[in-house]
Amino acid sequence: MSDINKHLKEAEDSMEKAIKHTASELLKVRAGKASPNMLDNIMVSYYGQQTPLPQMAAVTATDARTLMVKPWDKGTLIEIERAIQNSDLGVSPKNEGDTLRVSFPPLSEERRKNLVKQVKNEIENGKIKVRNIRKDTNESLKKLIKTGTPEDDVKKAETTVQNLTDKFIKKLDEMLATKEKELLTV
Repeated sequence: MSDINKHLKEAEDSMEKAIKHTASELLKVRAGKASPNMLDNIMVSYYGQQTPLPQMAAVTATDARTLMVKPWDKGTLIEIERAIQNSDLGVSPKNEGDTLRVSFPPLSEERRKNLVKQVKNEIENGKIKVRNIRKDTNESLKKLIKTGTPEDDVKKAETTVQNLTDKFIKKLDEMLATKEKELLTV
């Protein structure tokens, strides 16, 4: 029975990690107001290496639509500005000498709908991860039958895995509803 419990605990931990990863990905999707997380994926060329922007500068939200980027090395300001311009955010930073001001225009209806599609895609990826964890756990549990674990115990464990899967899929659906409402509210 302890092998079964170990597999169930691993499955729950993995599903929890999948949920956390999906939540962190959703933070990067702009929902009406500017958030420093929106610049997390921007890579800047720094001495020939692609470096994440948050490792090169402090990013703060000055108001609902503006981010301030203050590089630790002022010599990288132009490279950071270029990386933000070339990103898929659709914004042009304003160079203020030692900082960059990144202003986000209000979202158009079309952009909101595209962001909702992006969020649905992230949620679906999260669901796929959860389902794959269920599949892998069930396969591991079936292997326990060959080592002498009673089949009834394995069947009960598979039911528990399905209940875990349902619980985490429901969490993902709730995350989708919340983010969709956030995006579509003008």
